[in-house]
Amino acid sequence: MISAPEVEKQNRSYERIAAALEVLGNNWRDWPDLRSCAHALGLSPGHFQREFTNWAGLSPRQYQAALAHGEAGDLLREGASVLEATYETGLSAPSRLHDLFIAHEGLSPGAAKSGGDGETLTIGRAPTPFGEGVWLVSARGLVGLGFIDENAPERTGFEHQGRSEAAAFADLLGRYPAAAFVRDDKVANDWSKRAFESDEPLPVALYGTPFRRQVWRALLDIPLAKTETYGALSQRIGRPKAQRATGAAVGANPLSWFIPCHRALSASGKLHNYHWGLARKRCMLTYERVRAL
Repeated sequence: MISAPEVEKQNRSYERIAAALEVLGNNWRDWPDLRSCAHALGLSPGHFQREFTNWAGLSPRQYQAALAHGEAGDLLREGASVLEATYETGLSAPSRLHDLFIAHEGLSPGAAKSGGDGETLTIGRAPTPFGEGVWLVSARGLVGLGFIDENAPERTGFEHQGRSEAAAFADLLGRYPAAAFVRDDKVANDWSKRAFESDEPLPVALYGTPFRRQVWRALLDIPLAKTETYGALSQRIGRPKAQRATGAAVGANPLSWFIPCHRALSASGKLHNYHWGLARKRCMLTYERVRAL
């Protein structure tokens, strides 16, 4: 569970942390010191140390040590299973990802494939630990979560897929052409608090073809702080020859973070092709892994 002030702090820090993770991820083998890392981000060493530690739960130096120990793909993975470690240490927020009521979507098969026909969906913006979120909800539950990137820093090599508020709204709304929409930021803020400040499981309403919904459920079976290739996903759903279709279904996931498409990787094991930007995918994986200690 994350307190309201903490969510706001993490939201404000997201873009700087995304850039910091890129700097550290690209240069950890050289063990850059605190001053040089802070300088690359335009911050004082003290400010950078505090902001990074508050967001990630460990210091920049500890993060570098974790990268050195297990490489980026094995960050902080050793010992007991991640879920066992999470439950034993009382880190309830990450474990909640597996409490989603995916099996109780409240939609008939026809309604799930309808593109929201006959539905009135509410859309609004509200903060998340990964930047400003676009929240899309129905009377049955959470329908979509996307992200706005209005003020991403401009620096060479910063992986950013910028979206204005209008573009981010259009991205989610365009997925449900048959639905009616209303805007309500208060509703969005209520859902943000429910998602990040409470241990209450989230009801969701997934609209999509049966195949896509099958893939989205399979994403929830990837253990916390682990990753899996598209090929492994297609094997697990019994469609080993459908790797390309599986990848497309992962990319079409409307509920980022909660349905963890950020845990899906290419066959090479490298980060690529995340709909909301590789910087955000890196942040999400780091956020999970440092809380799975």
